[in-house]
Amino acid sequence: MIQKNEVANGVMLNAYPDSIGDKLSDTITMLQKPEFKDAFSLFYVLPTFFNSDLDRGFSIIDYNINEDLVSKKDLEDLKSLGIELKFDIVLNHLSVASPQFKDLLKHGKNSIYKDFFINWNEFWQGFGKLNSDGIIIPDDVYLDKLFMRKSGLPILQVPFPDGSKQPYWNTFYQKITFNKIEVEDLKDVFNLSLPEKESICEIVNKSIEDNKPIEQLQLNLDEDVKHKIVNIVYRKCTYLGQMDVNAKSPLVWNFYNETLAKLKAFGCSVLRLDAFAYLHKEVGQSNFFNTPGTWDYLRKIREIADKNELKLLPEIHAEYGSFLHKEVAEQDYQIYDFFLPGLIIHTLEKADNNALVKWINEIVANKYKTVNMLGCHDGIPVLDLKGKEVNGTYNAGLLTDDEIDDIMNIVLERGGRVKNLYDSEGNKISYYQVNATYFSALGEQEDKFLLARVIQLFVPGIPQVWYLDIFAGTNDYEAVERAGEGGHKEINRTTLSNRTIEDGLQKDIVINQLELIKLRNTSKAFNGSITVKESLSNKLIMHWQNEEDFATLEADLKTFKFSVTYSEGEQVKAMTF
Repeated sequence: MIQKNEVANGVMLNAYPDSIGDKLSDTITMLQKPEFKDAFSLFYVLPTFFNSDLDRGFSIIDYNINEDLVSKKDLEDLKSLGIELKFDIVLNHLSVASPQFKDLLKHGKNSIYKDFFINWNEFWQGFGKLNSDGIIIPDDVYLDKLFMRKSGLPILQVPFPDGSKQPYWNTFYQKITFNKIEVEDLKDVFNLSLPEKESICEIVNKSIEDNKPIEQLQLNLDEDVKHKIVNIVYRKCTYLGQMDVNAKSPLVWNFYNETLAKLKAFGCSVLRLDAFAYLHKEVGQSNFFNTPGTWDYLRKIREIADKNELKLLPEIHAEYGSFLHKEVAEQDYQIYDFFLPGLIIHTLEKADNNALVKWINEIVANKYKTVNMLGCHDGIPVLDLKGKEVNGTYNAGLLTDDEIDDIMNIVLERGGRVKNLYDSEGNKISYYQVNATYFSALGEQEDKFLLARVIQLFVPGIPQVWYLDIFAGTNDYEAVERAGEGGHKEINRTTLSNRTIEDGLQKDIVINQLELIKLRNTSKAFNGSITVKESLSNKLIMHWQNEEDFATLEADLKTFKFSVTYSEGEQVKAMTF
């Protein structure tokens, strides 16, 4: 029996503005080539499109066009190609370099933005104890519930004009750079001679060079004087950080209103809600997808989006067994299919279609509106595939823990990197994702990779295609080394030169992908109904039908051979690989 699932035709390109060549205009030049004609209807441009300073764009300074990479002509050219845009709004945080946080640093408690961000101590007042560094440590009953994205407390201590350091909520990335001091910096420290000041500068700067803790400076001075010097060093620091916003502040919602209107004016039609599940915070909650608060905030965002005719795509990573994906979908939101990348690796490595078919049937039965992918700017999700205990009942995952571990080990053996989650003490509690190009994750076998692509294109949902995957990009270990600590994601973010694009268009793996992508982007069959036909577990047969239009995939999961039969007008055509 055929079950219906309405899907959009369009295939979505995914890239940074400078993933191809030097600027967004180079990507547009690529899209104007005949080989790319009719390949894409959507373009998810990652947020270095805007002004940002950390986490490759996800630490937003402001939502104005980054004129180093993007021009207004680029937007006009994309529109003329018939390509709609998808952007991010990073709901949970803004950069320390944002106008709002800079005002807070300048004016302290007198800033109009004093409630725009979350002072950690004010939030936890009465629910913990102050430690020797002046930071409130929440009581265990609260601390143990917190969902952490990095080791240690999610805070960044920032210097205020009064010389104090204030802890602000910082769930994601931060970077503190200590800059050397000069004698002139010590002008307000009285009762010190010039030689003493020169000696202090030498000691401080040597500690900075040696990356030693500033608080442990060996200075033969009164504690009060030493405290002043340490404050001077901190005031001269360069801070980068993604500072969590306080959604209880009306100013934050004014900011969201202004931002969504601005993005619509840039040509946005789909808006990805990055890190939205962290936005609602409440004492006693995990502060990840708190309910009902998260739903309340989503409704408010949706009202703003509706005014601007924007489709919302909430971004959430959670175990399959939590069924959060189902909850979000039941509220009529598009959802990310973060399950598919790992499922396809499992399917091809084990030549077994069972887990994949189960997921496809769930998409169809529940009429999920999904955006799926193989590779992306982030990692290959694995935590998402797990089961989870909810209210005393264990809900199985799409794969068992052993099967997930097997995926992890395979990708790591092929050169991948791993990202973990931590508790408040810095202890690893779970893996999160594995970082690799999808081509390398599949052992750099072109036939296996092409089969992965066509399976993605036949699964219900909007297929999102990472630019590097089109050109069968391999793991970039040099980029990881250059990025240093925390640079694991750079393994899959290689910038392709215009010459590399020209050379790539001479390769079968590139041309064959583009032919399959064009079929998915243009065939009316994919606006119809899908049937996954019964077969041996090492085979996969998927059929789309929309009145007279059809497309059928028949694949051998052992040999990676496949054929696609489809209608084009009154003709029946076939591609065999």
